[in-house]
Amino acid sequence: MNLVSDLLIVLGSLALTWAAAMALQRLPVSPLRQIVVSSPVEQVSRSQIEHAARTVLAGNFFTVNLDAVRTTFEKLPWVRRAEVRRQWPDTLDLALEEHVAVARWQRAEGEAQFVNTHGELFAATPAAEAGLPGFSGPEGSAALVLARYREFAQALAPLGRRPVLVALSARQAWELKLDDGVVVELGRDQAKHPLADRLARFAAYYPAARQKAGSVAGVADMRYPNGFALRSGRKS
Repeated sequence: MNLVSDLLIVLGSLALTWAAAMALQRLPVSPLRQIVVSSPVEQVSRSQIEHAARTVLAGNFFTVNLDAVRTTFEKLPWVRRAEVRRQWPDTLDLALEEHVAVARWQRAEGEAQFVNTHGELFAATPAAEAGLPGFSGPEGSAALVLARYREFAQALAPLGRRPVLVALSARQAWELKLDDGVVVELGRDQAKHPLADRLARFAAYYPAARQKAGSVAGVADMRYPNGFALRSGRKS
């Protein structure tokens, strides 16, 4: 008898909860009156936010589908993540995390893609690419290319140079193009001859070698174990 009583109490509680929820849904009050964007945004426009809201918002304060709202806003260009919560009595609080572009991802065709600070690819308008370095590589390699770019940029800083293109081939060979036009062929990373050592050698000896040659090299081939080769470009 006690078990039956307990079940009735539990089931009764569930029924009351369901009835209360249904009553709230039918209330003419509790409408949604505003969406508050609580995070600073630079790339997402007010019109984009308004259009997304009109597309997805349905129901009242209690019945609006928060998961659907979040998913809709995460489909906007430049939005990496959206968080949405109810704020009593009539507001949705919306926090948008935007992508921060650090590079262009070069593709033969298709929509423009960029690499964010997390090494993730995202699509955005081509106008955003001004001044960004270019990356390329096999599918799924964006995070690795970003990590290498940061290493290469740090190694080249003493020369006052920076990479404007970083390419990883299908055979895992690395190539850089610097802001003065020089192409640096680093080749594949090897335990005995790591990329860091080859680039350090370039930073240490290239300025003197270029001065001696009297020209700006078109290509610096760093794939040798203990040296490098220069293929001359234009006279300086």
